[in-house]
Amino acid sequence: MRFVDASVFLYAFLKPKKVLSKSMLELKENAKRILTRINEGEDVITTVVHLSEIANILETRTSKVKSAEYIEAILSKQTIHVYDVDVASYAEAVLKAKEEGLGVNDALALIFMEKLGISEIYSFDKDFDKIKWVKRIWK
Repeated sequence: MRFVDASVFLYAFLKPKKVLSKSMLELKENAKRILTRINEGEDVITTVVHLSEIANILETRTSKVKSAEYIEAILSKQTIHVYDVDVASYAEAVLKAKEEGLGVNDALALIFMEKLGISEIYSFDKDFDKIKWVKRIWK
């Protein structure tokens, strides 16, 4: 099982407003391939905080209705296991973020990965490359 970061969903879902570079097109295609694997049965985990991150960005780039539809689709997938986040876990993420020089939500992903014994993450965020025990998968 792998953790799936918000970046994967965002690269797959967002429609470009301008012509994309070759590298950006490749990222979008990679995101779609990852989501295809999940749709075909690969189990992954994420958290409600990461879903909230997706929703917030989609609401500003698309619409509130479209954002809700995307989140509903994610929640309906039996292969995407969404974990609740309590205050203690988020406080732990704040400390880890400061220790590792990461964003708080990235640190939260690490905390859940550690707790669940997961060492691989689907993400386009290169900050995860700083963490020696994490293997970032972006294809």
